[in-house]
Amino acid sequence: MLPDLPTPTVLVDRARLRANLRRMQAAADAHGVELRPHIKTHKCVAVAREQLALGARGLTCAKLGEAEAMLPSGVRALFVAHSLGDPLHAPRLAALADQVDDLRVGLTSEAHFEVLERLAQRTGRRLRVMLAVDTGLGREGARDDASAQRLAARAAASRQLELLGLYTHEGFFYGVPAAERPARLAAMLDRLAALRDRIDPALALWPGCSVSAEQATALSAGRIQAVRPGAYPFGDLYLSQVTQAMRPTDQAVHVLTTVVDRPEPGLALIDAGSKTLSPDRTPEGVHAVPADGRDFAVVRLNEEHGYIRGPATDDLRIGERILLVPAHVCPVFNLTDTVVATEEGRAIDCWRIEGRGKAQ
Repeated sequence: MLPDLPTPTVLVDRARLRANLRRMQAAADAHGVELRPHIKTHKCVAVAREQLALGARGLTCAKLGEAEAMLPSGVRALFVAHSLGDPLHAPRLAALADQVDDLRVGLTSEAHFEVLERLAQRTGRRLRVMLAVDTGLGREGARDDASAQRLAARAAASRQLELLGLYTHEGFFYGVPAAERPARLAAMLDRLAALRDRIDPALALWPGCSVSAEQATALSAGRIQAVRPGAYPFGDLYLSQVTQAMRPTDQAVHVLTTVVDRPEPGLALIDAGSKTLSPDRTPEGVHAVPADGRDFAVVRLNEEHGYIRGPATDDLRIGERILLVPAHVCPVFNLTDTVVATEEGRAIDCWRIEGRGKAQ
């Protein structure tokens, strides 16, 4: 199994990646919705270029560093979906705005409003903003419609900010059963569209979550203008098993690891620990499972070791190589400098993760 590659190594199945990219783009195109994918998952210029080539209208980023790292992709529209407020961000924001046609930032609460206005003043320009609305995650965003309307009115009257739309991250859908998702999503979109129309029907509406993005385009009926999914190029256990938003056969990322010890019956140690695999776990407490379906799982991590347990564990031998599906793909990419692109089981390219560690 790719014997010339050292382990642990993150692998990307290029055919599956491209199929996932095409499927999401086709869903958006079919319903007249723009795709503005979140790059916090892949953080990779090579993947961003493919998204843009297929028709993505821009990219979403979590931090300024990620946005800066994506400039070589040729992107012309960027949305930094975060609560920016550090005065030190001002020169970087100004420089970023000079290098794209459309730069937008998040306005995330009434408390954030004055901070963002001061930041805009320091940039010497009017900042284009998207207003965050909390729809159930309990993170950033106006907590109720009245608060959203007050904040929108302040933004519309501001000389430093230009309000262009509303956005939300409906990440709570990771915990909504698949059967309940369409009705819950329809209700959320009804609420957001009605709120937007009360504020200003000309404003854009941009929800964003890989669990709900395809369904959101189908339910749009012209009400939403863009979706911003992040993990859809690759999938992980949360998308394929927990939420069933993707099929296991869509899984495009695997971690190649080696069994390094069998210290006792029922336990195998691998060379992929918390510096390779995400510490995030499924509700069953699993960090990763084998791609070939054998009955064992990674159930514990140290920095350099993963602990494998399960009925098939005693069949493993020291030196054996295993392909693992991670529970949560986003941290995996932030933990590696490069990934290896594969095709039909062969390594064909090595991609840099330019946005790795860009937390500022």
